[in-house]
Amino acid sequence: MKTRRLTLLMTAALVAGAIIPMTAQSQTDYPNKPVKIIVAFPAGGTSDVMGRMIAEELSKILKQPFIVENIGGVGGVIGTERAAKATPDGYTLIQTGVGQNAVAHGLDPHLKYNSNTDFVHLSQVHSGPNVLVVHPGTPFKTVKELVDYARANPGKIDYGFTHASSGHMAMELFKQTSGTFMTGIPYRGGGPMMTDMLGGTIKLMFINQDAALPYIKSGKLRALAVSSAQRNSLYPDVPTILESGYKGFEALSWSGISAPKGLPQPIAEKLEVAITQAMQSPAIKQRMESQGFVVPTQGSKPYAAFIKSEAERWTKVIKIAGIKPQ
Repeated sequence: MKTRRLTLLMTAALVAGAIIPMTAQSQTDYPNKPVKIIVAFPAGGTSDVMGRMIAEELSKILKQPFIVENIGGVGGVIGTERAAKATPDGYTLIQTGVGQNAVAHGLDPHLKYNSNTDFVHLSQVHSGPNVLVVHPGTPFKTVKELVDYARANPGKIDYGFTHASSGHMAMELFKQTSGTFMTGIPYRGGGPMMTDMLGGTIKLMFINQDAALPYIKSGKLRALAVSSAQRNSLYPDVPTILESGYKGFEALSWSGISAPKGLPQPIAEKLEVAITQAMQSPAIKQRMESQGFVVPTQGSKPYAAFIKSEAERWTKVIKIAGIKPQ
């Protein structure tokens, strides 16, 4: 009996000893097969474009395919839930962002994931402002003119929004900081909202800077301000809302790359370095800057801290506004 027990113990030790170097080896040669990046929105939008852009560069740097999988629904929540439950081996990543990792926590305190504890945040990929635009048929040329009219005529100005988007959050923050009341008209998508905006059915909205540019250039929309803390390269003559008199105002669209919690540290470090290298490539810099996006500070620690601060910011705005999930 003793001999058999000793044999079993020795076998277990040998197996354990074999597993340890194999695990270490799998981390050292990561990646040795294709990597999936979940984009929690349908194909074709800004989130999808950013996800595919970084996937293409990571494929070049790490010599394995990085493949985007679109899992849309509930403002990015469904795809993010899926990623939170994935095996933390580095072969399933998630494109995190303002909607599903900041705004969603303000809308639903009972989410099935916690953006601060259920993910390893590897690095931010992009940020970009919204632009406050008005229909050219309105008399407003400045933020001050808009605010003065809105204060004198509460509820008389209609604006458009898509629920829980960065533009929606920017508008709620703007109303709160400017002390104005305007009437919001909800839309299920940006296409119908833009149609009504161009037709004059609604008078103003916040919209991503890249989507707004062709309409502003053609004179179909007028830009009053950008929502970033600094002026945007696409709109050098358009002031920030901060410049217009509202201290501390900032509302950004942003995204980054994260992984499920439990990701081995060597793999996390390898991915963090690769993402930083990708974002410094001339191809990405040129593409981002030409569309008015900003390459933010790179790295895991600043991105994790940024997500935490954004969740706190938008939870406060949502609570004051009384916004409910749809």
